Amino acid sequence: MDKHNIKRYTVTAALPYTNGPVHIGHLAGVYLPADTYVRYLRSQGRDVKFICGSDENGVPITLKAKKEGTTPQEIVDRYHKIIGDSFKEFGVSFDIYHRTSSLTHHQTAEDFFEKLYNDGVFTEEITEQYFDESAGQFLADRYITGTCPKCGNENAYGDQCESCGSSLNATDLISPKSTLSGSAPVLRKTKNWFLPLDKYENRLREYIEQHKEWKPNVYGQCLSWLNAGLQPRAMTRDLDWGVKVPVRDAAGKVLYVWFDAPIGYISATKELFNYAKLDVWNPKAEEFYINQNEVEKGNWEQYWKDPATKLVHFIGKDNIVFHCIIFPAMLMAHGEYILADNVPANEFLNLEGQKISTSKNWAVWLNEYLTDFEGKQDVLRYVLTATAPETKDNDFTWKDFQARNNNELVAILGNFVNRVVVLTHKYFDGKVPTLMEVTAEDQAVIEEMKAFPDRVAASLENYRFREALAEVMNLARLGNKYLADTEPWKLIKTDEDRVRTILNLSLQIVANLEILIEPFLPFTAEKIMRMLNYGGYQWNDAGSHTLLRRGHDIHQPELLFEKIEDAAVDAQIEKLNNSRQANTPAVVEPAKDNISFEQFAALDIRVATIIEAEKVQKTKKLLKLKLDTGIDQRTVVSGIAEHYEPADIIGRQVSVIVNLAPREIKGIQSQGMILMAEDDQAKLTFVSPADKMPAGSTIR
Repeated sequence: MDKHNIKRYTVTAALPYTNGPVHIGHLAGVYLPADTYVRYLRSQGRDVKFICGSDENGVPITLKAKKEGTTPQEIVDRYHKIIGDSFKEFGVSFDIYHRTSSLTHHQTAEDFFEKLYNDGVFTEEITEQYFDESAGQFLADRYITGTCPKCGNENAYGDQCESCGSSLNATDLISPKSTLSGSAPVLRKTKNWFLPLDKYENRLREYIEQHKEWKPNVYGQCLSWLNAGLQPRAMTRDLDWGVKVPVRDAAGKVLYVWFDAPIGYISATKELFNYAKLDVWNPKAEEFYINQNEVEKGNWEQYWKDPATKLVHFIGKDNIVFHCIIFPAMLMAHGEYILADNVPANEFLNLEGQKISTSKNWAVWLNEYLTDFEGKQDVLRYVLTATAPETKDNDFTWKDFQARNNNELVAILGNFVNRVVVLTHKYFDGKVPTLMEVTAEDQAVIEEMKAFPDRVAASLENYRFREALAEVMNLARLGNKYLADTEPWKLIKTDEDRVRTILNLSLQIVANLEILIEPFLPFTAEKIMRMLNYGGYQWNDAGSHTLLRRGHDIHQPELLFEKIEDAAVDAQIEKLNNSRQANTPAVVEPAKDNISFEQFAALDIRVATIIEAEKVQKTKKLLKLKLDTGIDQRTVVSGIAEHYEPADIIGRQVSVIVNLAPREIKGIQSQGMILMAEDDQAKLTFVSPADKMPAGSTIR
């Protein structure tokens, strides 16, 4: 979309599930880049609405409620407040932080479904779906886990494999089991309404191919889906928590969470205009966080139906298919809505070299950080932006957090601003000195300063936030170098006029820094504004060397950042390790249903020796093994690549089921199954004889 034709922006951030607090992975992947982008647009004077809210209808909420022995409503009320408060304190500047339990959302989602239903978009299908006989209910997709048929991941969910990113139906899983009871579910017939994605395949392909400028991971995943061929997908579920299906014969059914959740962006925008008087948190179930100052212009439909509106979705990579395939298909079927101009999805952020895991409490929770590092919101904003997983997975470590604070924020940005303000008070009574004669050295600094706003803007417009922040820090480096080269503390004794010029230009750099750094570090920008005793400048003012007038009063210096000592980060590392150990007791799966001795005796389990091993191309978890079973030499594909290097397991003895029916995995015929032991940390270990045995020895 040509930016000259854009009248307004609608920017959405993925709705977090209210089954727990948000952590740094969420911030780095979605909310921080979205907030930075929106703050930049506002500084440009553009009309933008920043939309988000709690997703309160997902299966994880019901799982959490069952685990805690409470109601889904209690869970969503609790975490909606925790998440909303944390976002607000962290400086994420939503125009509205809504919730999908609101009456407005339920009505909006029901109306949307009803229009598609009346237009004949859906197909009604009687299908077989999994039913947990122990729990007495049909199982939503996330209540089912099993082995992914595409990559062999043994912990895939019924709607998606988080290992390979494939979208699945629960019936695709190999060896499915219910997460409610641990038992194998049975298939029962039920009626649901399906969105025929296949009928929109050509339109979706045309839409995606018009956006080759999207990030490669987004564009590539979309094409992969389209090339594999789209299939109809159920938009309703047998569940008692969520938005009710507004048609006859739909008792006991709700809208599929990935149907109603993106509609939450629309309902939140409507609420933004409906509730102009609400601007504070009220704990009643229907209320939310809203920016009263942003509800006066236009109407909600302009932000969703006008082609002159640019729609941008900020999401994590696990939500690409829902925002780039399913939601656009829904909007196409409806016919009145614009489609997203960009979906700048980030990759995943790891923590201390390991994947963030909420279930194992391996995470840095935002609400806890805000307590442990009071007043240091911008330190985390800086580190997460500087290490953002924009093109590949990246890693957050507490030692890097400390180093970036001490060596960059304190030593470069904070040091420069502090020195300039201190020298201004020391030599010129806190007043902006007159710009005297400008030397070639000064002019070079002026010209370089002029270039920064356009460089930073170009990076932000293209969603390259790490690059943009690095440019802002380069402006601080320019200021530091200018002071170091000119040494005004030495010149003051012999050439006061020269010092006037140096400090005038240095103060102008500080003023420029305030403008350019605000989208990234808003609390720091506010401190600089207080010191400079000015405000109200916009992005287009940046680049000027006359922002501060001669004689303008500068306030006393204020510490922007302080060093973080070893003890503080050591405590966080210890807390992380202790918390995981204390809150992750060993998980022992319930025993499976009894089998007869004859069924057990039918299993032929032998000792085998690994004689060859290699990784399966284009997979993370699979190894192709050649085994000597004593009976023959055969190939077995096993999902152990993240636990063992091929070269390290040659010659190892393992246990293998040799009479398991062969199946094809990634184009390889696998003839058996290796037995592995798995602990509560998902670590896999070979089940092997204590003493070396001849290949082919029977395990009884």
